[in-house]
Amino acid sequence: MSDNHGRFIWYELMTPDVEAAKRFYGDIVGWTNEDMPAGDMTYTVVSANGAGVGGIMPIPPEAKAMGAPPNWSGYICVDDCDAAAEKIKSLGGSVIRPPADIPDIGRFAVVADPHGAVFEIMTPLPMDPPRPPTPQGTEGHASWHELYAGDLEQAFGFYSAMFGWRKDEAHDMGPMGTYQLFANQDGQIGGMMTKPPQVPRAAWLYYFQVGDIDAAAGRVTNAGGQIMNGPMEVPGGAWILQAQDPQGAMFALVGRRG
Repeated sequence: MSDNHGRFIWYELMTPDVEAAKRFYGDIVGWTNEDMPAGDMTYTVVSANGAGVGGIMPIPPEAKAMGAPPNWSGYICVDDCDAAAEKIKSLGGSVIRPPADIPDIGRFAVVADPHGAVFEIMTPLPMDPPRPPTPQGTEGHASWHELYAGDLEQAFGFYSAMFGWRKDEAHDMGPMGTYQLFANQDGQIGGMMTKPPQVPRAAWLYYFQVGDIDAAAGRVTNAGGQIMNGPMEVPGGAWILQAQDPQGAMFALVGRRG
């Protein structure tokens, strides 16, 4: 495996209103935007302090036809996109969009784990010079990745086999079950839990780093977003909130208080 296999390398928002999303996340997270032509649409690259974080795009017609809501998704680096897509199927997952090339970027596929949580895999083209991983906790970047799994143990087995992720600390949350932290070559990068009954489907949630969490919460509501949970303190002294943007995409923030 390469040094990057199993790392989250990109985040993408599909939304019915790209311009509104650009304004909203610019206010909340402080991203700058660069619009790039991509076939018959425009793809917006969002950056923090000059480093690319992800992209914003309209919901494609084929995704609309499948009932895809506004959503954030994450790209996980793999050494061989085609081989990884086949392995996903062999482990009980599914391939929603088969591997395809993005000119000058790399090869990607849209996939889902055995319980239906959607994500992307990508084999990026080599960069010269190589871009080093962004240190965890850098403002404007994703610092945590959370899976509401159909079944925690089954899901962890899938992702471990696919990406080499390993179990780290586990937190007993009482009636809500176990919150299992997981790590890759960079250390702890996220947590998994069996989804509670009120969560309709297995899904990933991505946490973006901000400064003061209370100030960020105020920006969310002032900009028309809805806070679903938090701010609340988590082990280690960080504060988090989970929210929905004005178009309905779920996202989360992590920061400090005071």
